[in-house]
Amino acid sequence: MKYTYGQALIWLAIYIILSLLPLVFSLVGTTPEPRTFWIEFGVGLGFVGLAMMGMQFLLTGRFRFIASGLGLDNMLQFHRQAGLVATCFILAHPIILLIAEPAFLQFLNPSIYPARAVVLSIASVAIIAIVVTTVWRKTFGIPYEWWRTAHGSLALLIVMVGLIHVMLVGHYIDPLWKRAVWIAFTAGAMGMLIHGRIFRPLVLKKKPWKVVDIREERGNAWTVALEPDGHEGFDFEAGQFAWITIGPSPFSLQQHPFTISSSAESCPRIEFTIKELGDFTSTIKNIPLGTSAFVEGPFGDFSLHDDVCEQGAVFMAGGVGITPVMSMLRTLRDQCRELPLQLFYANNNLDDTIFYDEIQALADEINLDVVFVLADPPPHWDGEEGFLRAEILDKYKTPDNGERRYYVCGPGVMMDVVENLLIDRGIEGRRIFSERFDIV
Repeated sequence: MKYTYGQALIWLAIYIILSLLPLVFSLVGTTPEPRTFWIEFGVGLGFVGLAMMGMQFLLTGRFRFIASGLGLDNMLQFHRQAGLVATCFILAHPIILLIAEPAFLQFLNPSIYPARAVVLSIASVAIIAIVVTTVWRKTFGIPYEWWRTAHGSLALLIVMVGLIHVMLVGHYIDPLWKRAVWIAFTAGAMGMLIHGRIFRPLVLKKKPWKVVDIREERGNAWTVALEPDGHEGFDFEAGQFAWITIGPSPFSLQQHPFTISSSAESCPRIEFTIKELGDFTSTIKNIPLGTSAFVEGPFGDFSLHDDVCEQGAVFMAGGVGITPVMSMLRTLRDQCRELPLQLFYANNNLDDTIFYDEIQALADEINLDVVFVLADPPPHWDGEEGFLRAEILDKYKTPDNGERRYYVCGPGVMMDVVENLLIDRGIEGRRIFSERFDIV
């Protein structure tokens, strides 16, 4: 990614400050008499957990001023981890309070506090549901589009119920201005959700695209070509991705992120290479030509650097992780053919090796050294076997000038191994750039 650790630390500090603001506001001005440490600690966890839950809408809002430089995949990974921490804080809130003061159990008694009991019961169910459906979504076979809708709705419900709970308790926010701050915070979270689910589709509706070509690739993958319909489209950097919706309306639940696999020099036409995984992706091959589509993007900072044409680059891909790399290679073919490039491409077998024939052709067109690695090779295979490992990197090691970039994309396990292998071989972290596809 094209960010510095300094930038990441600044954004992390901003996130922490924003998450603590509601707690700070609650302690400003006149406050009630302090209670025991554990009661106040439990209340504090509730405030921070609720604020972090509201911040989730900012992390997933696809706001360029935030994602730029950090990478949307990193943002979504952080969103996932922050969501789990926020959930732990929210769940710890009642547990600690009940242990510290069992009398708080009466808040759940509908005969004493009916409104509060109902609100807390709803919040408890929503929190459990959002955790279960997120952590075990694939295990339960929940379609991505339905999960995404339910996920956002449950998160908003938790934030709104949290606001109601804070208002009903009112221990720290009796002053009107404090209540106004909490209401504004919740309204901001709701506004970000509305912005993403209503405002953005309205903007996209004015700039439709159309499907102009669909072709089959190896590895149960299909390449979909889109062209702008009545507008100029957009420019992108090789390696970036976009969210696409196929069909007559941008308000469809079927919105998915896919990497642009075509050359950045081929605009305004753009192509996405999509592997069949049994959900929406299995319908790609049946899309009629001329079908409307809507594209939101481009996103991502896993892209070529300006000095690659001078310094060269090494690409390491696994499976469908070849798609952003293919966009980079195609772009470099169109921009500068003589630079030294190297590609390590790992797959289960030859049939799964997307772009196999085109990659071989590219090796003849440009200065590209290709190393195919197959876990289950066919008879008489003369390439590398097994997995991408230290011996293979050492066998094909080329001189490194200290400035060459390394781009890594593929399954998480493969990327973890490769990144560590590069670092072990003296490649600084500043020269290793990676993107993980499993972000939801």
